[in-house]
Amino acid sequence: MTSTDASRPPRKQRRRWWLAGAAALILATGGIGYAMATGHQAANGEAQTMVAHAAQVMPFDLNATTHTFTKTTTGGVEQIVANSARDQHNITLIQQHLSKEADQFAQGNYSDPANIHGTAMHGLQELQAGASRMQSNYEQLPMGAKITFTSSDATLVTALHAWFDAQTMDHAMPGMGGGN
Repeated sequence: MTSTDASRPPRKQRRRWWLAGAAALILATGGIGYAMATGHQAANGEAQTMVAHAAQVMPFDLNATTHTFTKTTTGGVEQIVANSARDQHNITLIQQHLSKEADQFAQGNYSDPANIHGTAMHGLQELQAGASRMQSNYEQLPMGAKITFTSSDATLVTALHAWFDAQTMDHAMPGMGGGN
């Protein structure tokens, strides 16, 4: 049935407006959900700030490397590798950085990731407080390095997984080294 009221737009046009409004609402709530899940706002300005902080903390080229955070039943593995096996400069810098980070994490010092991602990251407070119950073992890889986190404390494993989720979201942003 077609409307004869000239003040109302045709049905197809109303439907398009309704769909556009619904899409905008979904996008807005997705951004809010992202902010709530990660403790970060999804704003472009914040992303640029995060990239700038990352460049101050991590000595290697973020665009020439890939960060991954893989959860395990007893913890997880943070890995950073150069995107090219010929990139010895970044490989060396990755290895030096992750070796230092593993030592700091063992002491409950998570200040470097907090400086990049913010102090409200999910899991961060628990990891700092429970450092004596979480092992962080460094291992050099041919194209970079990794830290394997293990704990028999289920609460710390859950905190690590939340921390990994936040980092995975952040490192998936442009300029942050990819992620999975």
